[in-house]
Amino acid sequence: MFLLRTSIRDYAWGSATLLAELQGRTPTGRPEAEMWMGAHPGAPAGAVPASDPDSAPVPLDELLAADPEVLLGEAARYGRLPFLVKLLAAGRPLSIQAHPTRDQARAGFAAEEATNVPASAPHRNYRDDNHKPEMLVALTPFSALCGFRSAQDAGTSFSRLAQVLAENMEEHDGGPDGPADAASGAPGTSAASVAQSLAGHADLLLHGGAGPDGQGGPGSASLDGGGGPALERVFSDLLDPAGDWSSGTWVTAVVAALKNAPRALDEDLNLATAVGIAEHFPADPGVLVSILLNRVDLAPGQAVHLPAGNVHAYLHGLGVEVMAASDNVLRGGLTPKHVDVPELRRVVAFESVPVPYCAPLSEGDGHLVFRPPFEEFQVERLDLPAADGTTLAARGPVLALCTAGRVRVEAGAEAAVLAPGESVFLTAADAAAIVQGDSGEPATLFSVTLP
Repeated sequence: MFLLRTSIRDYAWGSATLLAELQGRTPTGRPEAEMWMGAHPGAPAGAVPASDPDSAPVPLDELLAADPEVLLGEAARYGRLPFLVKLLAAGRPLSIQAHPTRDQARAGFAAEEATNVPASAPHRNYRDDNHKPEMLVALTPFSALCGFRSAQDAGTSFSRLAQVLAENMEEHDGGPDGPADAASGAPGTSAASVAQSLAGHADLLLHGGAGPDGQGGPGSASLDGGGGPALERVFSDLLDPAGDWSSGTWVTAVVAALKNAPRALDEDLNLATAVGIAEHFPADPGVLVSILLNRVDLAPGQAVHLPAGNVHAYLHGLGVEVMAASDNVLRGGLTPKHVDVPELRRVVAFESVPVPYCAPLSEGDGHLVFRPPFEEFQVERLDLPAADGTTLAARGPVLALCTAGRVRVEAGAEAAVLAPGESVFLTAADAAAIVQGDSGEPATLFSVTLP
């Protein structure tokens, strides 16, 4: 059994308080976004034997590479520790993003390797050759965008938005033939043009009609039940780097009009979400893309799972994120990082889906098991002392993380006591681990292994 020494990644979207509150320490004053617990070469945890906690840590990926058959057991077939665990603390929205399938990741990684794109290059799309299905279990109230809404629902929101622009134009310009939109704060931005574009998006989503450029859309006969072609058309138009939305002036005009339309915000959660996102990214077309996506608000203990191709963006909150061991992300907005719209479109699944909740199965008092439809991992949540003296499930290696209280983990002759934010790694060769609360106070442990 190994204690894991982890560091915190200070991405700009990170919360300044959530991880500090979990760990019971004074905030640093800087963004604290992610704590990685795993063996991904991008940020491997340091591994220290539980029997010698003062020894120098060894990167977990190097440790496992020395004897993968013994240390990974059944998981050795993946050629790596198959899962990566993170504490994720979002203080503001993350990028709108999607992850590739395994085949897409292998092909994309090989292509960039063949053309000698440096591994650390900002414009690189594929950091490794693996896919990245993931799930997130909320530790605090957690908000996110997950997958496309129905084309009808999204179309209704765009129709309402076009109406807001038209009403705003009437109020500020004296009619549809008035001057450029004064409310936009962007000289030369025609409110009529913005409203017309939004109405075109609404028509395409609702009816499969003409696109926002006035040309024929895919036609209602070609639309599937979820409106996939219409969703793709609108998504692509909003993110087109050469399109009307790319400069940001149209986005600014939309946000300004929405701020003057409190009734519309009260009636439409997605429009209210867009305004909230615009507080951080005021001119980013991703503000409009958010209207196409399901808004989900998780209570602590609720979870979502995100397969390849699912467009999503975490908005705010603290959670335990578990994924296949990969760092492949294709971004589409709400970020200063590299955005490759053609490659993103290639990996996105343009289909309407319900919110992808992952409901746990109860294994008894204080013992829940999350089994998303992925082969790389399952997640146990143990609330102690209700699950006092519980043996952790183990198929191959196990990674266990404390998120509340103090938890004692015993594996054969070895033992460790974990505080919030601390974790241990048990190899396939370790004895089955027994966990129990250590202080008599409520405690929570998450454990990840193969399903």
